[in-house]
Amino acid sequence: MKIEHIGLWVKDLENMRNFYETYFNAQASELYHNTKTSFHSYFLTFSDGARLEIMQRNDVIDRNSGDEILGFAHLAISLGSKENVDNLTNILVMEGYTLLSPTRTTGDGYYESVIADPEGNRLELTI
Repeated sequence: MKIEHIGLWVKDLENMRNFYETYFNAQASELYHNTKTSFHSYFLTFSDGARLEIMQRNDVIDRNSGDEILGFAHLAISLGSKENVDNLTNILVMEGYTLLSPTRTTGDGYYESVIADPEGNRLELTI
């Protein structure tokens, strides 16, 4: 058994597609558009085969009411080495993305940083 993909509602579909393509080398599918429901989506495929579906529909509202909400907490992306975590963290911070937690080794042994994507979703960058 495996998780086939994770779905993520977004406000700005093209901006989010560009972010994941630019910084994580994701490959986007063709844009899917259901004219009946105004649903739009891309499947973003990462080098290891993992997929993230980014989705937009006019009637989906922002449920962000604070720093944390119930539901999925973060998306962890393995970058393969401490150097890659450090480098991408620095690049994202220099380009204006919010650093939520600087690089560190956590109590359970992960080397990671936490960055907010363009819409505030937490990305754990790890080895």
